[in-house]
Amino acid sequence: MKIGKLDNETLERVVLGRIGKPREEVIVGPGIGEDCAVLDFGEYECVLSTDPITAGASRVGTLAVHISCNDVASNGIEPMAIMLTVLLPPSTTEEEVEEIARQADEAAKELGVQIIGGHTEVTDAVTQPLISAVAIGRAPRSENKTKGDVPCVLCGDLLVVTKKLALEGTALAAEQRESDLRAYLTEEELAHAKAMLGRISVVKEGVIAGRSGVKAMHDVTEGGALGAVWEVCARAGAGAEIEAAALPFDDVTMTVCAVLGLDPMRLISSGSMLICLSEEQWKALCGKLAEAGIEASVIGRIKDPAEGITLIMKNGEREEIGPPGPDEIYLI
Repeated sequence: MKIGKLDNETLERVVLGRIGKPREEVIVGPGIGEDCAVLDFGEYECVLSTDPITAGASRVGTLAVHISCNDVASNGIEPMAIMLTVLLPPSTTEEEVEEIARQADEAAKELGVQIIGGHTEVTDAVTQPLISAVAIGRAPRSENKTKGDVPCVLCGDLLVVTKKLALEGTALAAEQRESDLRAYLTEEELAHAKAMLGRISVVKEGVIAGRSGVKAMHDVTEGGALGAVWEVCARAGAGAEIEAAALPFDDVTMTVCAVLGLDPMRLISSGSMLICLSEEQWKALCGKLAEAGIEASVIGRIKDPAEGITLIMKNGEREEIGPPGPDEIYLI
């Protein structure tokens, strides 16, 4: 099978129909484009998300905390706790274990999240450190939420992304292919690329947007911007039209991608939140994001599902956006 997330067709056909015994307490279960599970805890909802970190071994502790907490933030709430399962190859040193713990501790403190448990094990089943994280959040019970709810989007609603796209992918590429990039980037540009990993949290914008009552959110991870748009539209049963010229990329990202032969539109993009909202909601939200120092860009609109999910290239040609395949990061 191909490296990366299981493709959506296989996931739906082989995995998603096998979920054990349904429980009344489960408000939101697994699904394509669904970032979190939601459980009924009486007057509260418990929001949970899990993710493994299989790329970026040198920053695995940092990524493990941020990536899972980003998923909880896509529900518009702050994460409060996280559990980490850490699998280490036999060659791992005690100093390396301490560095992973230091990174996770630093990231958790930055987000105001407590590490409440997990598991740490040395095993020859892995060849590099691998962390699987479970992030947990809590929100007041929403009385109007029902099982199977999908985002209530309308034709003409806006699609917005925060910050620049491909921040995580650029940082990982700069760390893993530094020697190849030195001929094309200055020392300052190379440092700038690596520093993008410090901007991968979307908790702040997720909470701001959640309090503003936006229609849907999805953090942009594997599959990049186009993969995230497809997943949101598939979940909502909607079409979309995206403007390639409107997608916000850092100039250094474009250089990195050109040198390494990567498509920035399909490059892992933790650090950006995709938000679906009405024109009126956008008028209110853009000011709140600006006050928090978070840039945001309108990249397209929701369309009738019959119009499909399309990308308008800079030359005016139209390209269909299909289900996300393996992320571009695996090409390096």
